[in-house]
Amino acid sequence: MTNPGFHDGNALAGPLSEIFALDVTTARRRCPGCGREATVAALRVYDSGPAAVARCPGCEQVALRVARHGGTLWLDFGNGGALRFRVADGV
Repeated sequence: MTNPGFHDGNALAGPLSEIFALDVTTARRRCPGCGREATVAALRVYDSGPAAVARCPGCEQVALRVARHGGTLWLDFGNGGALRFRVADGV
């Protein structure tokens, strides 16, 4: 059964390609909540709000938030860790 509320981590390919030269969706990460190791593409991405929120498919802990506001792109890794990039408006 498909859940229309989220996509897989491949939904992050476009926004992250503005920043990283490599395909980030193929990177592996280990969840600090449940220890599950998987690619970024395996994350569950909820993107109907002001930010795309990627969650661990094992325990649903937030792995990454990606938000754009004007000429700024934010990558929030949680626990106060975030990166802010200046990007072209409307891209």
